[in-house]
Amino acid sequence: MNKLLRLRNMKRQQNDRRDFHERREFPKREKKLDMRRSEEFGYMLGKAVESLPDSVRGAIRGSIYSLASKKGIKEAKEFIGKKYQEGVIDYDTQKKLINLIYDYSKYR
Repeated sequence: MNKLLRLRNMKRQQNDRRDFHERREFPKREKKLDMRRSEEFGYMLGKAVESLPDSVRGAIRGSIYSLASKKGIKEAKEFIGKKYQEGVIDYDTQKKLINLIYDYSKYR
């Protein structure tokens, strides 16, 4: 009788472990800035925003870098589009920035 109870308990524990591993949820992978190439991205980002006035250059550069590395490429693209609609950046700069963030991104 004791052996039978022990076997049942062992099987329950094994099933509990299996259920735990099957239920694990992994975070969804998003396209973000490739941190291995972040220095190169920062340099190219600086070159892309050179044509902007000094008063907004640093803020836009920092915001794009932060959004692309932490939240994702989609949010950075939305930010760039918003700044274009506000008239802060022109169409050519918008295209340069969007192409740049896509070139320096990967899923992570």
